[in-house]
Amino acid sequence: MTSQHDPVAGSAIPSQDTEPPGTEPQGTDWTTTPVTADLVRGALELEFTEHGVLPHRLPARTRAQCSDGQLAMVEAQPSGVRLVFRTRATAVELDTLRTKMAYQGAPPRPDGVYDLLVDGRLAGQAGVTGGNVLLVDMTTGSVENRPGPVGTVRFPGLPDRMKNVEIWLPYNEITQLVALRTDAPVEAAEEDGRVWLHHGSSISHGSDAASPTTTWPALAASLGGVALINLGLGGSALLDPFTARALRDTPADLISVKIGINLVNTDVMRLRAFTPAVHGFLDTIREGHPTVPLLVVSPVLCPIHEDTPGPSAPDFSNLSEGKIRFLAAGDPAERAAGKLTLNVIRDELARVVKQRSADDPNLHYLDGRELYGEADFAELPLPDQLHPDAATHRRMGDRFGALAFGAGRPFAAERA
Repeated sequence: MTSQHDPVAGSAIPSQDTEPPGTEPQGTDWTTTPVTADLVRGALELEFTEHGVLPHRLPARTRAQCSDGQLAMVEAQPSGVRLVFRTRATAVELDTLRTKMAYQGAPPRPDGVYDLLVDGRLAGQAGVTGGNVLLVDMTTGSVENRPGPVGTVRFPGLPDRMKNVEIWLPYNEITQLVALRTDAPVEAAEEDGRVWLHHGSSISHGSDAASPTTTWPALAASLGGVALINLGLGGSALLDPFTARALRDTPADLISVKIGINLVNTDVMRLRAFTPAVHGFLDTIREGHPTVPLLVVSPVLCPIHEDTPGPSAPDFSNLSEGKIRFLAAGDPAERAAGKLTLNVIRDELARVVKQRSADDPNLHYLDGRELYGEADFAELPLPDQLHPDAATHRRMGDRFGALAFGAGRPFAAERA
């Protein structure tokens, strides 16, 4: 059995074994608890499928308004979603049916990680076997679905006392919750305190973080002592009105929106459309949360798009080694015609927030380069030119914790 470093407690945490379902230890008196809404945090909706419960991070009415396959995939990947309950159990098992991505011609992607927290501290990590595979041919865009069996995650050896248990689901695998078993009864935990609702791109979704509790929003939430609802949607932070309505309708004490990189990646709009879209997005959020602290965060540093418009284009030359890099396919001269770059977006977001904050004192702005800037890129470059690695997620989480939740900052407890 290997061990992994605990980024929360600073100690060695044993990896937990995974086995096929139906191989429970002999003599264990298991209690099976239905997965219901009172045990799930971080999801906006639960869908009951033939296999179990599928958490969604956007509601059905939202999903019905967009047929984009990328959005459908990422909103069903449970970044920030976790099971939360109280129990005396010393052993916990969770049967799940995962759906993971694979790319034609590339080595298998790493399995997703489940983080187990006991009373807020990391106590175990595991993966799961089996599951479905979506095989993507990136040269043609075709997708093949290869079905697989249910797998089981096991966490034995937990302390024999009443405790809060959290199982954070992999941020990068669609996860259907099939069965929850424990060797003692389970009860719902108390409701969380302040709720932080965050929206952003794949960087907020998790990109290449080490595990679900070490994405930068999860780390920042832990530092801030708040409950996270993460609407980071890889490739899909596009100022969509239905996303704004989801933010509007979700109860929250704190809200942040990280805007910019996906608009450049996809080259979906020009400056003429961008400014009204930002105003409309913020107007919609304010319809449901007129006085909640609302933090607008501009893009972190991404050198390929600082002054060069999109779209981003993948470079497949090292795909056989499992490496994909991205290039900026736009022409800097196109900025004159209103094409967006990250610097253009930062300037406009700062201007819009300054204008609106005259009548909205709870609206704030954070330049994303304070989370990851030029000095950080020199030390921790973006491996594929777009996405931060695990170490950068930790740095961004620490910095957001200080810049948003620190004394006198927009999300500070004394402002509540």
